[in-house]
Amino acid sequence: MVDVLIPFPADSLALPPGLDVHMWAGEPTTRTGPDMLTSADTSDIPAQDVLDRVEFYVIPYGFAPPATNLIDRMPKLRAVQTLTAGYEHVLPHLRDGLTLCNARGVHDASTAELAVTLTLASLRGIPAFVRAAPTGEWLQGWYDSLADKTVLIVGYGAIGRAIEQRLAPFECDVLKVARTARDGVAGFDALPELLGRSDVVILILPLTDETQGMVDAEFLARLRDGAVLVNVARGPIVDTDALVAELSTQRIRAAMDVTDPEPLPPGHPLWTLPGALISPHVGGLSSAFLPRARRLVQSQLTRLAAGEPLANVVVGPEV
Repeated sequence: MVDVLIPFPADSLALPPGLDVHMWAGEPTTRTGPDMLTSADTSDIPAQDVLDRVEFYVIPYGFAPPATNLIDRMPKLRAVQTLTAGYEHVLPHLRDGLTLCNARGVHDASTAELAVTLTLASLRGIPAFVRAAPTGEWLQGWYDSLADKTVLIVGYGAIGRAIEQRLAPFECDVLKVARTARDGVAGFDALPELLGRSDVVILILPLTDETQGMVDAEFLARLRDGAVLVNVARGPIVDTDALVAELSTQRIRAAMDVTDPEPLPPGHPLWTLPGALISPHVGGLSSAFLPRARRLVQSQLTRLAAGEPLANVVVGPEV
């Protein structure tokens, strides 16, 4: 019998025999949807005698320290499964022999939808319309269309592909960049030239030592006048001071689901700068999340019970 700790009720999954399933949905602020819980007492961290037996842990969705700190209290833990695509918040808690799997595939649809939503909203002037509503200002005029634009996807992976698929009906050209060049996808070394050809730049790359601060003053200066920067990746990829300086000139626009700092504090200039659109890190927070998260966890637990290699391994040995 293998003890596992997951954030869903066991009866919401079709699980094989051989698993002793425990549930913990995380701290109240990290809960995602009513179906994550069965009763209020599930917010309590499991007793230590349970944690001592857990070998597979699915971290409740989010980045709250209590959920990742729990890894340190599980001596028999063999594998950790995140429900986030990014996993930088888990790395400090890993130890030798511990496998880390991410949620590749879970957020593709939801994040891609938001990336396109932010792009369209920024181009078509939606933020200005919303701000004008309280005074009844009628802002009729000419606005940019996505049609005939060139869109550059920076960090072309699974979510990047999902974004490209959703852009297909909009009659725009799509350029793609990833860390490693491959057929149809340029490497990072091509960015200086591609930025100058792009009307929209969508960031969907992981936060690493290489990408932190990647979008700096030099990067922004290469953007075309009127270009839109869309960040659905991680806030620290963008140098916030450099972005504020560039937006203050009204030369470019930015639509961001993630910021640095995050949450963005009241009074921060990004809230009110012309051309800035902020959403509160909701790329994965949609009705698309839960069914895909459940399918991933069910698949991983089925593999675990059968002694098969886990999917989505990003760090460490396979279990």
